[in-house]
Amino acid sequence: MMEHINSHLMAAYARQPVSFVRGSGARLWDEQGVEYLDAMAGVAVTSLGHAHPEIAAVIAEQARMLLHTSNIFRIDWQERLGERLCALTGMQQVFFCNSGAEANEAALKLARLHGQRQGISVPKILVMENGFHGRTLATLSATGNPAKQRGFEPLMPGFIRVPYNDIHAVCQMLDTVPDIVAILIEPVQGEGGIRPASVEYLQELRAVCDEHECLLMMDEIQAGMGRTGAWFGHQHACIVPDVITLAKALGNGFPIGACLARGMAADLFSPGQHGSTFGGNPLACRVAYTVLDIMIRDQLPQRAATLGARLLAGLQQALRHHPDVRAIRGQGLMLGIELDRPCQALVWKALVQERLLITVTRERTIRLLPPLVCSEAQIDDIVARIARLLHTFAEAAPTKLHKVALGG
Repeated sequence: MMEHINSHLMAAYARQPVSFVRGSGARLWDEQGVEYLDAMAGVAVTSLGHAHPEIAAVIAEQARMLLHTSNIFRIDWQERLGERLCALTGMQQVFFCNSGAEANEAALKLARLHGQRQGISVPKILVMENGFHGRTLATLSATGNPAKQRGFEPLMPGFIRVPYNDIHAVCQMLDTVPDIVAILIEPVQGEGGIRPASVEYLQELRAVCDEHECLLMMDEIQAGMGRTGAWFGHQHACIVPDVITLAKALGNGFPIGACLARGMAADLFSPGQHGSTFGGNPLACRVAYTVLDIMIRDQLPQRAATLGARLLAGLQQALRHHPDVRAIRGQGLMLGIELDRPCQALVWKALVQERLLITVTRERTIRLLPPLVCSEAQIDDIVARIARLLHTFAEAAPTKLHKVALGG
């Protein structure tokens, strides 16, 4: 692998020195023709795998017909995609944009409009510790990660933070802090270390939001689109939110985001209050519609549940006696392996030693997000490569005596 340095790129990313030039399904090839197994799917984006032939054909055909007209005019593919997404989610209205952060921006604006409609001049939104909602100033302010916020102060006011999966903390805030108009939550915290919310917690959130006339806003950007074994992560709890945000796997790599709403949240926007130049263009919406076609036809949410159970069982068996593994958790094909010390270096070691793509979040958790189209053999291969990788990680660990000394 050769390292190419382009001095014209801002240093916003700590890039690995490998460049991929071709992909197929869950496999990738670099400039030297070396093959890799993808266990991160572009961070939960390419759920249908790389270079899906139907997606490629649709992109080529639509590009020859029409790319962009603007939202000044009707867009047929946008209306068709909106109808399908509402049928899958139980929502009533959709706003299309280009990314997850934009979808969450739309949701936050809906929350403020909801507050204004109730006569609340300074509405507040309840968010969760360790949550992640984006990197714009508003979504960064909603995010519960000081490391990502550092340097961008002052943050936007109006966000109240409570522990995740703690309904008592939510109820206490709602009872004591005035003017809370919405709760924004991920059904599975992705950047927060792959932490699923309990079914009971989500059901109780729905109940307290109804009681307090708050909007329940579900950030499904990483957990949605079949990844957890249901179409959307909150559906494991058999609840319906007021607002849902989507992106990532919705376009299988083509940029598109969506903010969906129902009930009192569905009619809050009026013309001129929100917009997006590129959002909902014919190409993006036709690609996303095709993604849904394929996922429905191939029953990919159900496949994610089956493959996720296989991956979890394999990891539990392979790592059951590993001295550095604290926990293995997740839902469907959204799994995390929490270790007892920082492990960011494993991203590079996995590339070099195992030809495996992984990510590390919250410094200590290996995050696995394989494509939903993986074969059983590829799932087993991921387990084998992770086991070998963590075997070398254990060998490189300091001795227990040294660990005690380091702890004082």
